[in-house]
Amino acid sequence: MSKKVAIIGAGITGLASAYYFKHYKPEMDVTIFEATQRPGGKIQTYRKDGYTIELGPESYLGRKTIMTDIAKDIGLENDLITNQTGQSYIFAKNKLYPIPGGSIMGIPTDIKPFLKTRLISPIGKLRAGLDLFKSPIQMEDDISVGEFFRRRLGNEILENLIEPLMGGIYGTDIDHLSLMSTFPNFKEKEEEFGSLIKGMQHEKAERIKQRQLYPGAPKGQFKQFRHGLSSFIEALEQDVTSKGVTIRYNTPVEDIKIYEDNYEIITNSGSEQFDGLLVTTPHQTFMKWFNHDQAFNYFNSMDSTTVATVVFAFDEKNIENTYDGTGFVIARTSNTDITACTWTTKKWPFTTPEGKVLIRAYVGKPGDTVVDDHTDEEIAMIARRDLNKMMIFKGDPDFTIVNRLPKSMPQYHIGHIKQIREIQNHVKATYKGLRITGAPFEAVGLPDCIQQGKNAVEELIDEL
Repeated sequence: MSKKVAIIGAGITGLASAYYFKHYKPEMDVTIFEATQRPGGKIQTYRKDGYTIELGPESYLGRKTIMTDIAKDIGLENDLITNQTGQSYIFAKNKLYPIPGGSIMGIPTDIKPFLKTRLISPIGKLRAGLDLFKSPIQMEDDISVGEFFRRRLGNEILENLIEPLMGGIYGTDIDHLSLMSTFPNFKEKEEEFGSLIKGMQHEKAERIKQRQLYPGAPKGQFKQFRHGLSSFIEALEQDVTSKGVTIRYNTPVEDIKIYEDNYEIITNSGSEQFDGLLVTTPHQTFMKWFNHDQAFNYFNSMDSTTVATVVFAFDEKNIENTYDGTGFVIARTSNTDITACTWTTKKWPFTTPEGKVLIRAYVGKPGDTVVDDHTDEEIAMIARRDLNKMMIFKGDPDFTIVNRLPKSMPQYHIGHIKQIREIQNHVKATYKGLRITGAPFEAVGLPDCIQQGKNAVEELIDEL
């Protein structure tokens, strides 16, 4: 008799998990419970009048190939698009500066562009060069990203290059952000080569070798789909339902009863028992069902940052943007509420009708309440006020969209991954046939969420 498995949450982790259950065990009976009326979670593409606008995540990192592999398998290979490469900028000291060529996440690998940049003072450049002579940093289990890079490369590089590029990815203050939960590879390179810069020079050489193996491959790092990220979600939903997966929309889980060898899912329409259970919701949701277990206490204190995406669509005659590039991030020393901006039309030309311009700004920093404190109209005005510092607007936008993502970015503070490993080990030892995974655990990127779902499915299949 085939096993019955429930998945809670039809975001990308939940749908990908259903895909892998059916991939490994086609006979398995899989049901997804989703509280809202649609799949995809934070992924939401607005498509109208020739526009393809992402209201949540904008793309995914192509070198993490797990998402591309699924896309090809479910028939989207011809829809994959790699981003237009171009200069990216950093807004610091009230000015846009090009990110120095050859840097990896702000870490210099080429001396010439680094020496030429005016973003870093001569003293800041000398301080960064000391990395070549410093021993690897001694640490116990973890260290903040801020402390690690400050000790390796100095304050100036940290604040004007590294923090804008890394801090925004996780929505966490860089001086609290856990290095071993987010960028452990930098510590590994530092240990292996005795210097972060030398380690990144080696990494760059490896990437160049890879590109030489595939000379015709696009150079951009990020991938998208011709009809937006939602088209991936729609195709994945269609794939799993065609293989027998049941998805129950508008069905929030009210409670979970835990028995010795199965789980009872209680919703407003009744209850049902399952042999296995995979939970892929935000931690604020799953703690309603596991608050009785003190081993989960870490999630009660785990904060999340609230952000908003602000999209402006302009007629091209109403905006002047002379920068040749794909967008910019903002140094935290700047007096702005926005944290970054994508010149979407330049980065993803397919998203915008001829003669129009799309811009995406991001609002919301860890610890501030700007998104909670303002209406959509006010948030749009705040974003427009900040963008006026970098480009010239000659008229009003054709339309504006503000999409709020409340408590959407779980903050990985120092020691996060150690806590997560302890919780995961506790779940394995205490709850047979249960896994909990997704963005609060190991990484927030779309391929990372898919990978976590795949790992959880493989463990559950072994256990069941």
